Amino acid sequence: MEMLIKLFPGIGSLFVQDPVIAGSRIVLIVLGFVLAYYGYKRTLEPLIMVPMGIGMICINASVLFLANGQPGTLFLDPLISDPNQLMNIMQVNFLQPIYNFTFSNSLVACMVFLGVGAMCEIGFIVANPWVSIIIAIFAEAGTFATLILGVWLGLAPNEAIAVASIGGADGPMVLFTSLMAAPDLFVPISVIAYLYLSLTYAGYPWIVKWMVPKKYRAMDIIADMPEVSKKSKFIFIVISCGVLCLLLPMGGPLIMSFFLGMAIKESGIVPYQELVENTVLYMATLLLGLLLGCLCEASTLLNGKVFIIVALGIFALAVSGVVGVIGGWVVYWFKGGKNFNPVVGIAGVSCVPSTAKIAQHAAEDENPFAVVLPVAMGANVAGVIVSAVACGVLISTIDMIMK
Repeated sequence: MEMLIKLFPGIGSLFVQDPVIAGSRIVLIVLGFVLAYYGYKRTLEPLIMVPMGIGMICINASVLFLANGQPGTLFLDPLISDPNQLMNIMQVNFLQPIYNFTFSNSLVACMVFLGVGAMCEIGFIVANPWVSIIIAIFAEAGTFATLILGVWLGLAPNEAIAVASIGGADGPMVLFTSLMAAPDLFVPISVIAYLYLSLTYAGYPWIVKWMVPKKYRAMDIIADMPEVSKKSKFIFIVISCGVLCLLLPMGGPLIMSFFLGMAIKESGIVPYQELVENTVLYMATLLLGLLLGCLCEASTLLNGKVFIIVALGIFALAVSGVVGVIGGWVVYWFKGGKNFNPVVGIAGVSCVPSTAKIAQHAAEDENPFAVVLPVAMGANVAGVIVSAVACGVLISTIDMIMK
């Protein structure tokens, strides 16, 4: 056994660690394979799941005994906060600088938002402003329902706020909110949130089919894009950015990143747009997925509150999806049942552009000629803005709630 531990510490450490941690490592290695495979199959979001799955496998397989005799890895240690220890560990762990300089300060989340903003079309909201905002407000219900339930289950208000942010189904927003509200739960909330956001691919289509009968899912939406000049859209973007930052300074970094991306797009600054849409967005997404996988180390996730977070995460996304579709029905009834498809309600959940595509697929599965995507994208982009507002308000009120 001693020879085995020395030659193959990854295997040998399984026999000397706590059985719960050793068993969890094996489970997470298997889970990492499943996530990477289903990302490859496009059942889950490949941009996140492939690097995340591989990172999860490697962080739990590559356990060795460090100089102090304690088991650890050469990837990263998210629990180090002492500056001297941090400077030392940065010279050892190859992902530690990337984690501390891009992930734990939400820079990577802002980079993703910058890229998403550059890909968004503000004209979709301008075309249907009230429809987009109403649906987005309905689809934020999971955030507030989870906040109430989390406090009832015994979480501190700041912890409940961090977990509740999962209900907005906006990954970068979850990273930012959990870091601001409950940094001690930042790692498990981030990991669970991104796992669940990828599962919306599988779960939300069933919610749509369950809540919207077939004949309604097949409805087409005739929508003409309004003739809005780039100048008008640019002014709207800049003013909206300034107003939201003024009202919600705690969410300023994400708000600025998102609207800056849209401003670059509307300004027609092609070199910046190509840089942001391709290099910045995909590099940030790659690092995000890889770091999330490497944070799934068994001992890090063995927190007593993780099981509550797991349950609340499912609850938050389920409520947001269900109430979002209810919002779609409200708009349908308000329009008198004309020229609107209730499936658009699911797009109010701000997982851009996944939920908008779910709405389009749900419609075209019943009617190949049905087009709902332009209206769905309006609700989708509005969902990002409403999610940012909701999280900004919650973060700003933490001090009042904690008193």
